[in-house]
Amino acid sequence: MAGSDPKPARVEPLPAPVALAAEAALGKKAFDVVVLDLRNAGGFTDYFVLCTGGSPRQIAAIADAVEDTLRVELDERPGVVEGRKSTDWVLLDYFHFVVHVFSREHRTFYDLERLWGTAIRHELS
Repeated sequence: MAGSDPKPARVEPLPAPVALAAEAALGKKAFDVVVLDLRNAGGFTDYFVLCTGGSPRQIAAIADAVEDTLRVELDERPGVVEGRKSTDWVLLDYFHFVVHVFSREHRTFYDLERLWGTAIRHELS
């Protein structure tokens, strides 16, 4: 039909582990939760889950919640965990996706959203 709006692009649902990780982070009041779909962006993994905590204690709680939720619900454990002692940036590597829990300063400094600017972005709230 002339003048009609084009159909919106179909957005694929996120894989269960990625969605659960994001939900667990939101459950601990993480803010600015974003999932980057890196499958067509030349990434070394399929997805990044990015989120921010307001304090070292909250960052640790978010990372713990993600780990606990994925272990209990899906029997998944990260292959690599980094940053537990610094609590400015905790990284949980599940191989097909990576969870980054940042302080505000570290998220701004590393700016992974800009670095992976060609990735499909899913903002969650």
